[in-house]
Amino acid sequence: MTLNLPSPILYLITRGATTETTTSDSEEFRDIVLQASAAVTAGIQLIQIREKQLPANILFELARIVVATARGSATQILINDRADIAASAGADGVHLTTTSVTADVIRRTFGAKFLIGASTHSLLGAREAFRQGADFAVFGPVFHSASKTKYGPPLGVGQLKDAARELTPFPLIALGGVSPGRVDECLLAGAAGVAGITLFSKPKDLAMTVEKIKDFAKVDRRRADPTWKSYQS
Repeated sequence: MTLNLPSPILYLITRGATTETTTSDSEEFRDIVLQASAAVTAGIQLIQIREKQLPANILFELARIVVATARGSATQILINDRADIAASAGADGVHLTTTSVTADVIRRTFGAKFLIGASTHSLLGAREAFRQGADFAVFGPVFHSASKTKYGPPLGVGQLKDAARELTPFPLIALGGVSPGRVDECLLAGAAGVAGITLFSKPKDLAMTVEKIKDFAKVDRRRADPTWKSYQS
């Protein structure tokens, strides 16, 4: 399918606080539902349930509840790695890791309307995601992020810009150390949007964060306009 979302695309990723002992009555389970509800209200377009330690039955229950929360809104729900659970719970799609079943296999199995995102950590990885038929790729870490050190040093906005230029119109979403104050760097480099765990982690601040990012995007679109400088004179 074609990812047709208004720019900038905002992609909330849950923080992975659940464990193999989490149940639907656990605080961390309820926190994810609360966060998802706030994200839907704030107008975040994509939510990835990234809870890798959850048993399959609890992950299915969580996905089912979050999908119901987003129903009728513009927010789409993806499940990390588990396309089977995503489809069973009625989610919009799956987010693939570098060790997941490849996007072309997922597409053949789950069909053209199943949304497929992919994690990439280089231009080569982004090319592969595009070639295999993913709908978009998350590209990073762009900046330093303590949770992403295993992927090596930050790629920087220069590599993001090169990848976005080569692969356009394939959407690349910037991830890794993206704070509200650095969103504009990513968008000006050609990112279709930004993803984050910490960036979108506080439900009570989500609406304000989204508005800040949208304001940055408006300024960036003016800067990209070749006549923008004339407006300043």
